[in-house]
Amino acid sequence: MSRLSRRTALKTVAASAVASLAAPAILHAQVKTLKITTWGGKWGEIMKGTVLPAFEKEFKCTVSADQAFPFLPKLQASAKNDPIYDVLHTNSNEQWKAVEEGIVLPKITPKEVPNVADVYPYAVSEKIVGVSIFTSAIGLAYRTDKGLTPPKSWKDLADRKLDGARGGYIIPVNSLGQAHLMMLGKVYGKGMQDLDAAYKALEQLKPIKMVDFTGQMEKMLLSGEVSMGVIHDSGVYRYDGQNQPVDFAIPSEGVLALEQVLNVTPGSKVKELAFAYIDFMLRPDVQKQLAEGVWYSPSNRKVKLDPRYDAKLFNTEAKVAQLIQPDWKWYNARKDDIDARVARLLRG
Repeated sequence: MSRLSRRTALKTVAASAVASLAAPAILHAQVKTLKITTWGGKWGEIMKGTVLPAFEKEFKCTVSADQAFPFLPKLQASAKNDPIYDVLHTNSNEQWKAVEEGIVLPKITPKEVPNVADVYPYAVSEKIVGVSIFTSAIGLAYRTDKGLTPPKSWKDLADRKLDGARGGYIIPVNSLGQAHLMMLGKVYGKGMQDLDAAYKALEQLKPIKMVDFTGQMEKMLLSGEVSMGVIHDSGVYRYDGQNQPVDFAIPSEGVLALEQVLNVTPGSKVKELAFAYIDFMLRPDVQKQLAEGVWYSPSNRKVKLDPRYDAKLFNTEAKVAQLIQPDWKWYNARKDDIDARVARLLRG
């Protein structure tokens, strides 16, 4: 090698080294936006008011949060290698649809999200795709001013005294309605997959007022339009202290888990930031703030709730053992047939 070419070569190496050192900074600057889905209402207020700003400050990024339903069709319509979301927040039934299409990850472990090591087993069970950060318990709500005996069984919803004053959901579009249908199979038949028993029991609930969303069920209960209905506990407990004549009952056959699940899209360009966000959402202080703000039961075992919330939410090993997790993979595979059968049954 000549003297001149050696000097040139050294300059080239030095320039390459500088470029290599600079590259991470440039890359870092390009991955500052995390795209997520999140709920509205009180949850959305807390997220946008404090949780997301704290995350943005700590991780020096911005978060673009979509609160406009439906999320899954938008994710399905976007490119797998450039998804519209980095983190999908939705319920388990839709996470199962998404994983079967390869647009979310099957599992999240402590390797990617360290706080997963502290969650209750249900939050990462075989019934979960991703990780459940909170759950609600689906049971029965009832009016306390109608002279009703507090329900002790799911069968109490079929009491003839409630004809025209019981509430449920439009099963094809609402996962609480779908979960309730599976529970009818367990209560009246051989188990959650006993659809014949479930259909027969559903027919016995007619006449029943059906709605698409839990918010509408809350309004019917608060207005007295229905005296008893299927709903998750947070939809009742959020009125605690407001002198409303409604209460929540845990049927003896158990309550169904309505999981709030976070998951990462495989094609995300900011996957490490996406995992960091999920880890952040599982921190005990963040969990406590949201649990007490919206009455959701936290997934992290280390969360210490104030007595008012501790008395009602599912936040101990014994309490979470009461949660029944529907098999959404099984249900989704039969959903079209179930929807058609339910439509005929309720129409006839």
